[in-house]
Amino acid sequence: MIETELSRCVQAFMPGASGVSGAAKLSGGASQETWRFDIVHPDGDVGAILRRSPKGYGAAPGRAAGLDNEAVLMRLAYAAGVPSPEVLHVLTPADDLGTGFIMRRVEGETIARKILRDADYAEARPRLARQLGGIAGRIHGIARDALPDLRKMTSTKEIAEIAREYHSFDWPRPVFDLALRWLSQNDPGPSAEVTLVHGDFRNGNLIIGPDGVRAVLDWELAHLGDPMEDLGWICVNSWRFGEIDRPVGGFGAREELFAGYEAAGREVDPDRVMFWEVMGTLRWGVMCCGMMQRFRAGPDHSMERAMIGRRASETEIDLLRLLAPRGA
Repeated sequence: MIETELSRCVQAFMPGASGVSGAAKLSGGASQETWRFDIVHPDGDVGAILRRSPKGYGAAPGRAAGLDNEAVLMRLAYAAGVPSPEVLHVLTPADDLGTGFIMRRVEGETIARKILRDADYAEARPRLARQLGGIAGRIHGIARDALPDLRKMTSTKEIAEIAREYHSFDWPRPVFDLALRWLSQNDPGPSAEVTLVHGDFRNGNLIIGPDGVRAVLDWELAHLGDPMEDLGWICVNSWRFGEIDRPVGGFGAREELFAGYEAAGREVDPDRVMFWEVMGTLRWGVMCCGMMQRFRAGPDHSMERAMIGRRASETEIDLLRLLAPRGA
């Protein structure tokens, strides 16, 4: 049982801890898992989360930063004032739990539709876009010389990778072809500044409370690149969850996001942000197509894959709305 290994682990790194209780698996397949549990301590139990790749599954997928790097980034973010769960312990071979880390559990809501509609978050919602601009600014301000080894992405490289994946499906979609052409013709080239990019900075990867943003989650796609990528990604229509008139995650206006970013001492390039919003919309559409292809090919014919796959058509509508005013 995992509670035995976890108890031994927490006793080793947390003085006074006597074990764990209530371990429950939240998500994950064979290669990566997330567990919720409490650390039993005489000063009061500590809510915790384990993210791990079990023994034998340590290698990260091609675009992923890897769990060890995630832990480093989360610690850097926490130290920089970014609302990020505190990493309590990075797993070692002696823990016999695989690769990963244990972080302090942050209570709050992650389900986007609840955040956008429930009365509990009504007071927080008008502030979220500006808050997120400030948070993005602090992420992008983390010193590069402190960062672990991360992949470096450029707009040109991203266009090529998306095109390669899309064409591998042999499933022509004229709107995707139009978007690829527009992106190639409007590629802004290398960013004047290369920073840490979260890579999946959006509604759904945030913990929100009545007081606002409590934590930024899911750092596995972090990389070096154009900081405007994060600002464009959070504006992709798919992350508005029906609140299409509020571009920033369904919370608010781009101007509010930009104001928060500039208040953190950063500069916004709106044209580059829009480029990355188009790129992000196409990227999500191609990812949806990939889900449908895997559903068709099997062996996992899960309904979840099919439901995500059908959303490719939604991204085609979004792309036409973005590109039509720009003469594509």
